[in-house]
Amino acid sequence: MDIRCNWTVEEVQALFNKPFMDLVFEAQQIHRQFHHPNQVQVSTLLSIKTGACPEDCKYCPQSAHYRTDIDKERLLEVDRVLEAAIKAKQSGATRFCMGAAWKNPKDRDMPYLLDMVQGVKKLGLETCMTLGMITTDQATTLAAAGLDYYNHNLDTSPEYYCNIITTRTYQDRLDTLAHVRDAGMKICSGGIIGMGESERDRAGLLVELANLPVHPESVPINMLVKVKGTPLENAEDVDPFDFIRIIAVARIIMPQSAVRLSAGREDMNEQMQTLCFMAGANSVFYGCKLLTTPNPAEDKDMQLFAKLGINSQHHTAKPDDVQAQELFGQVAERVAARPTKDDLFYDASL
Repeated sequence: MDIRCNWTVEEVQALFNKPFMDLVFEAQQIHRQFHHPNQVQVSTLLSIKTGACPEDCKYCPQSAHYRTDIDKERLLEVDRVLEAAIKAKQSGATRFCMGAAWKNPKDRDMPYLLDMVQGVKKLGLETCMTLGMITTDQATTLAAAGLDYYNHNLDTSPEYYCNIITTRTYQDRLDTLAHVRDAGMKICSGGIIGMGESERDRAGLLVELANLPVHPESVPINMLVKVKGTPLENAEDVDPFDFIRIIAVARIIMPQSAVRLSAGREDMNEQMQTLCFMAGANSVFYGCKLLTTPNPAEDKDMQLFAKLGINSQHHTAKPDDVQAQELFGQVAERVAARPTKDDLFYDASL
């Protein structure tokens, strides 16, 4: 199969209009050409700085524009991040993602972020960050520190975008992806389904992703989590079959990418998730929370994986109890050695 970067919206809409069983069958065939059919990559996501974001994304409870139950929190201590990464690895995660509610990181943030990346890398985990827009210099610095992936979603189609966000442009997002790619990092970029967009907008989002110079290595597909206090709290529910179609089409037009089930899994039953895996999803976020929204508990995921015969991909061996205690000890030593907590974190809410 040829890898294309010249898809049209009309071609993608034609895929959406295929009979459901034919579409899923085609997606599964393509999936098996490029990926192991019974392996799912597992990532864990930690919010390293929560709330008080100046952006006005209508889906986001962390926006300072809306009144939600999210409390603003300072940038986490480096050691707390490393503790969370150790636990994630013990639970079977192979990638550790760190997200900060910023429009963009400031120069004063960079030393802390670099320490986090380097510390997580030492644990043998892949690293990913989502920090908002970043400059060419910031991308280069993060890449040099060992950051493997940078997440920056396009969210929706260019045409529908202004209905969701006004504090940054679509081109701003594309520019950040270009900075990430040019720095040599892998791109994690996808979107959110269920924000009132049309089927053509969904096709437009996938076309934008598939027509990047190189397909994103990871494509998270989120189903809107409706949060009280945000403008989209009463958005119409997404039909499960429509969501599965999105997964299948993403797999067909971006065959080498990891297609990730992300936000919204808490509202998906086992049967829906299974059909998503059949349609080509081969990555999940794992853990009880994604930044500020619920996610299925680890044991539920493991039970479903066992039923389906799915084994998580492991790039590195899961640490045994001795190694885990050694890693915890190293973190404890760092905590004891620091003079004050202010040496490692500060108020990053502005």
